[in-house]
Amino acid sequence: MPKQALPLTVADLNGETPCCPPLAQGRVPAETAAILAPAFKALGDPVRLRLMSMIASAEDGEACVCDLTPAFDLTGPTISHHLRTLREAGLVDAERRGTWVYYRARPGILRQLAALLTVEPAVGS
Repeated sequence: MPKQALPLTVADLNGETPCCPPLAQGRVPAETAAILAPAFKALGDPVRLRLMSMIASAEDGEACVCDLTPAFDLTGPTISHHLRTLREAGLVDAERRGTWVYYRARPGILRQLAALLTVEPAVGS
């Protein structure tokens, strides 16, 4: 059974509708900031940022923990802790297959984070 990320409550995280205007265009509502801050915090760690990059860029759209662990000079439990943090922040989904866990990026939340950090002026400005 897949271990799903904790549900985010920002409406429409499928990436089709931004949750809020980019930082350069308006203030982030308090509720939205509270929802997105854990994702930014999770990505603030160099190991987790590298793990997220490896998962998001995986050829098949998912990465096995067995392929992620050797890339680091860290123990398996430490890598598992970082992956759990990414999952709890809503950045990845996890699915156990036999003895291995496979991770898949959640593109909707990544698009929301990217849209929030966009600095281009609005069209017509």
